[in-house]
Amino acid sequence: MDQNAPTPGSSWALRLGYRLLGAMLVAIGIVGAFLPLLPSTIFFIGATACFARSSPALEGWLLEHPKFGPGIRAWRDERAIRPRAKIAALCGMAFGYAVFLLSAKPTLPLAVFVSVVLMGCATYVASRPSGSEYD
Repeated sequence: MDQNAPTPGSSWALRLGYRLLGAMLVAIGIVGAFLPLLPSTIFFIGATACFARSSPALEGWLLEHPKFGPGIRAWRDERAIRPRAKIAALCGMAFGYAVFLLSAKPTLPLAVFVSVVLMGCATYVASRPSGSEYD
């Protein structure tokens, strides 16, 4: 049995909370699919985790979705990020940092702090496996 699957003893209120949170994450993911700097797959991954605890049907719907399902399954099965998603994430981070530098005109310590955080995030994304069956 899946350890994340809803159990007969789990509270209906808790399941409802997970379902509502999952729906909210799906909504943000849909917005992210159309806005260049807002990622979408990470929100769908979070929604899938919520639906795994509240609604197996909605979890299955996300896992089998033609556009987002492969990325969700790659993360769930192998903690992998598909190559195209890696490139998009890394380019988005670089673009976001450039916009931050040009628009906020931060002090040097703040600029360095943000760059260190972004480099840590970029290193994590780049170091994830690409996945074996989800291209």
